[in-house]
Amino acid sequence: MRTGFNNDRYISMQAENIRKRIDLFGGKLYLEFGGKLFDDYHASRVLPGFKPDAKISMLKSLVDDVEIIISINANHIEKSKVRGDLGITYDEDVLRLMDIFRGMGFLVSGVVITQYAGQSNADAFRKRLNSLGIKSYLHFPIEGYPYAIDHIVSDEGMGRNEFVETERPLVVVTAPGPGSGKMATCLSQLYHENKRGVKAGYAKYETFPIWNLPLKHPVNLAYEAATADLNDANIIDPFHLEAYGETTVNYNRDVEIYPVLRAMMEKIDGECPYQSPTDMGVNMAGFGIDDDDACRQASCTEIIRRYYQAAVKVKKTGTGEDEVKKLELLMNQAGISPSDSPARSAALLKEETTGLPAAAMELPDGSVVVGKTSTLLGAASSLLINALKKVAGIEKKTYIISDDALEPITRLKTEMLASRNPRLHSDEMLIALSISSASDPLAAKAMECCKLLRGCDAYFSVILSAADEKLYKKLGINVLCEPKYEQHRFYHQ
Repeated sequence: MRTGFNNDRYISMQAENIRKRIDLFGGKLYLEFGGKLFDDYHASRVLPGFKPDAKISMLKSLVDDVEIIISINANHIEKSKVRGDLGITYDEDVLRLMDIFRGMGFLVSGVVITQYAGQSNADAFRKRLNSLGIKSYLHFPIEGYPYAIDHIVSDEGMGRNEFVETERPLVVVTAPGPGSGKMATCLSQLYHENKRGVKAGYAKYETFPIWNLPLKHPVNLAYEAATADLNDANIIDPFHLEAYGETTVNYNRDVEIYPVLRAMMEKIDGECPYQSPTDMGVNMAGFGIDDDDACRQASCTEIIRRYYQAAVKVKKTGTGEDEVKKLELLMNQAGISPSDSPARSAALLKEETTGLPAAAMELPDGSVVVGKTSTLLGAASSLLINALKKVAGIEKKTYIISDDALEPITRLKTEMLASRNPRLHSDEMLIALSISSASDPLAAKAMECCKLLRGCDAYFSVILSAADEKLYKKLGINVLCEPKYEQHRFYHQ
């Protein structure tokens, strides 16, 4: 796990360039924040050394100049849209984000409900916000958006939207997920600021694709892999190439919307300071790369992870075949294949020799440990205990879980909870290990090593159970599964 990215330099450069962008517009900037503001684990995987909270840490260096607006689409509230990574609805995530931002000392101006057209659930959510003392604002659908510029930039268009009073030079606009109306919120604010005689500007902060890396660099290919379900693509920015004769990389959606955005800014302020979508962005991630080979290797591994996730999705749901095909194309462009994993080879070999599901994990030092299905432990539990022993320097044959801890859990499962499977899931195994650690120093040593497995790749010869997958994710271990079930059944819980 070689470090390839200088997180401290990145934060410093990013903050400096945001300050310059604020000055460019005379002291007021609306900054659309794309992607995740914190917990950006994709970035930390493809740019080893990038800390998941790097972006929020960068903003904390500007905290006295920052206030935050959260946008949410009324249609997402109405349909109870869920964040796939957290399993909570977008409206609940707004409240979660409010708590996090306020806990970090940020000023939160309020919540903008976009695309509001009388949705009943949006009304209920707004009442809830009001009861919590949170200010909310309504933005309405605009006929002809985003192409009918004269109508959009008028009192009948953006002029109908409620204005959020802001007081600080940097206004960050973020959201629970895509399609929440962040850009429209920024532009509406610019319109109202201009009407009030206040000069303000707009910029976008999106970590990927990295504009000053080659189009087919693995880091940028990994971003395409992460968004393969959207069927979007990285492309050369034609506007930047025409304006400066310089090749840069951008996202196709931003390139498509740029002429419209430029026309809106010209209509609002009389001119657009940006000659291209690349100009519009403010992203210094490319300057944080110290070891290009390390980032390339990490990104190739991420593409393979995404491939297996998509393949498992097809097996589970019967949908997503186009996503798998795109990921196969990206692997081909990166010169890699699904078999490029020592953990996969070890897991499949163990399954072949035992005739039962098996697993393997590549540890931080490059070594590989395996786990097999036994009478007491499933493959996931076996792998986890073997990995903990390895990193703790404990002999594999040494028993560190006492029978006194194992037997009550097994009896509870089979006799009281009527489970037909007496084998311990990985979370149950950790409970047994923690009980044993009270009297066994070796068990305690193994428990302390859980944090050393964060970032490791674990490969399973069958689709992992929901309980085991949840535990592995909590430990920060990346899960890859062969797209097949342990048993041939129609229903898999």
